Amino acid sequence: NGVPPEADLVFDVRFLPNPHFIPEFRKETGLNPKVARYVKRFPQTKKFLDKTTDLMKFLLPFYVKEGKSYLTIAFGCTGGQHRSVAIAEEMKKRLEAEGYRVKSGHRDMPR
Repeated sequence: NGVPPEADLVFDVRFLPNPHFIPEFRKETGLNPKVARYVKRFPQTKKFLDKTTDLMKFLLPFYVKEGKSYLTIAFGCTGGQHRSVAIAEEMKKRLEAEGYRVKSGHRDMPR
């Protein structure tokens, strides 16, 4: 469905291995702990999460200082079911641990 027009920051996570091609994960989503563990088990995922967390820790105080009351961060992948969902949920945990209030939504998941 493309880049969400409301997104302030967009990250493409299609470089991560795709759980869609694992038969047991195909009908699941990144909210499933097994799928999330699969996505997060790769070295490039850990490095991406760590670097993105560092970037957010750097940027967010400046957005707050400028008076921005919310920031929409989008993570995208091919189907919007597995990788982007797992990454968004992990980033939510990390940002909450830094004291930020975070809401997550997954545009392309069935409602």
